[in-house]
Amino acid sequence: MPIRFRIVLRSAAALAVVFTLGLPLESAAAGRATRTSAKKLTLKSRAADTASRASRLKRARLVRARRSALQSAALKEAQEPRFRLDDSGALVPDVRAEAAIIYNPATGKVLWEHNSLDQRSIASITKVMTALVVVEDTSNLDDPITIEPVDTRAASTTHIRSGDVVSRQDLLHLLLIGSDNAAARALARASSYGPALFIEKMNAKAAELGLTNTHYVDSSGLMSTNVSSAYDMARLITRVSSDDRIAGIMRKQRYTLNAGARTVSVGSTNQLVRQGDVQVEAGKTGFIRKAGYCLATLLRLPQGAPVAVVVLGARSNAGRFWETRHLFNWLSAKAEDMLGATVEASTSAPE
Repeated sequence: MPIRFRIVLRSAAALAVVFTLGLPLESAAAGRATRTSAKKLTLKSRAADTASRASRLKRARLVRARRSALQSAALKEAQEPRFRLDDSGALVPDVRAEAAIIYNPATGKVLWEHNSLDQRSIASITKVMTALVVVEDTSNLDDPITIEPVDTRAASTTHIRSGDVVSRQDLLHLLLIGSDNAAARALARASSYGPALFIEKMNAKAAELGLTNTHYVDSSGLMSTNVSSAYDMARLITRVSSDDRIAGIMRKQRYTLNAGARTVSVGSTNQLVRQGDVQVEAGKTGFIRKAGYCLATLLRLPQGAPVAVVVLGARSNAGRFWETRHLFNWLSAKAEDMLGATVEASTSAPE
């Protein structure tokens, strides 16, 4: 029997000698080689990780650059008005939106339209009816409301938190300026009807106003089954423009409120209001994927007459505002011919 095996059998101490003097020398060398190989693999892995991160960052930069280029191109396109010849050979607007209308509030006449009777998802333009039902439901808008978890859960856009105590007036400002979904839910829940009957009241009000293509299923507009038409929304925005409790809020660029332990400030989602290049009497934005980008406005022409312009299903956020401007500018150039007596009465009326 080889000596090293006898040493192994005699004592545990000899075992250490065996691993030092016999085969363990080869094992130690193999161990060093393994460790060296492992280090090389680690270095290679780190290098691969670094290269992978660099590649991902490069791809991300390229994606951002492409997205920025596409957005710039889309904005440039949206800023250019587009026209077509109608059946009579007249040059008329050709909008990049699913539906649109120019409506004369004074006469109830449609001055121009594109798919204006099509029933479509309207997103947060829903909040116009929410506000109308709220102001007709209560005589005291200063009543406080405590925000509950059901109001803020999955609210998407909101500036308030569960436990905040705010007035109905504050919630109306959040609703119409910041398009706050939790505010819409809180207003419906705290109404005299309760949340379910509040929706019924919204639909009853739509029927009362003759909005035959309009149907609501929630107070915020998050549900894609809140539907209407450009024609109906032109008539609704005309209706609320005469109520300063609603329209007065819609004309504000910003609003700040005290939510108890903190201050909340919101800015208007309506670029026309923020930029002030068009005189807005009333207006509301809306967007969910199903609806596209929407805007319902009542604007005042340079000649003094009001006109409702509604754009539904525009391609981009900026697009809905530019389409509205293009329609407004086109009408402004033709106001005397298209509005006639309405413009004359508006410009000659005493201040």
